[in-house]
Amino acid sequence: MIDTDRLPYWVNWLAQDRDGTWWGFEAEPHQYHCGWYENEVGRSLRIASAEPNPDWAASLRSRDS
Repeated sequence: MIDTDRLPYWVNWLAQDRDGTWWGFEAEPHQYHCGWYENEVGRSLRIASAEPNPDWAASLRSRDS
């Protein structure tokens, strides 16, 4: 799992794309056919790579979850 203590203060949301890439978002991201994208309101940051995740659509969570 992602160590949220090491993330920038502005990362409020975490999500994993289908290819396994973890992202941090400032604002709640939008889902598209194979991942997540920032909603043109906040910043995003590529955090880590992992194995592809067939359940990626259920990965969105707030930083405090």
